[in-house]
Amino acid sequence: IIHIETNNKYEIKNRLGQKIYFAAEDTDCCTRYCFGGFRPFTVRILDLIGREVIILERPLRFNWCCIPCCLQEIEIHAPPGIPIGYVTQIRHPFLPKFRIQNENRKDILRIIGACCMCSYCGDVDFEIKSLDGKNVVGKISKQFTGIVREICTNYSNFGIQFPADVDVKTKAVMLGACFLIVSFFLLILGIDGFSGIIRNDLLNFTF
Repeated sequence: IIHIETNNKYEIKNRLGQKIYFAAEDTDCCTRYCFGGFRPFTVRILDLIGREVIILERPLRFNWCCIPCCLQEIEIHAPPGIPIGYVTQIRHPFLPKFRIQNENRKDILRIIGACCMCSYCGDVDFEIKSLDGKNVVGKISKQFTGIVREICTNYSNFGIQFPADVDVKTKAVMLGACFLIVSFFLLILGIDGFSGIIRNDLLNFTF
């Protein structure tokens, strides 16, 4: 049996389960085979008529969180070509932590996950918090889809929750954060050729 690495693909749906965007990784075959889950990637997010609305760029990063240059990062462009924010990993010995930054690289929010990334028994939540850590303003979840699907397939569901009054740029950056967390699961669990559904409150993007 020949294992073929493929570009990851995603559907993005609203809370009612309606498909609102489609996302696909854009990397070449050589990059996928040489770097596996560590690879740099571009994810293109398209609306239902095929227009690019967001581009996510992740540079090459190995999973050595003790080394600053190896901390994970993703850059969000919306519309394509205009950076509106960044999500970068915060060095920590055992917790997955990230900072959400605006286009000027100023910190605006934090994301803190659980020390256990195993989703075989339930959801894995990443809380989106204010900078002081006192207020939870949202959540990104790797949702439990059943023990058979979790073990036997590369299909997963992720969900994003945030207040309705969050501005559209911050919503887009939170969506980028979700994709960075997805890549974390690919690294830790060794999954590739991944497909999934991301459910969220994003109804429309107007930039």
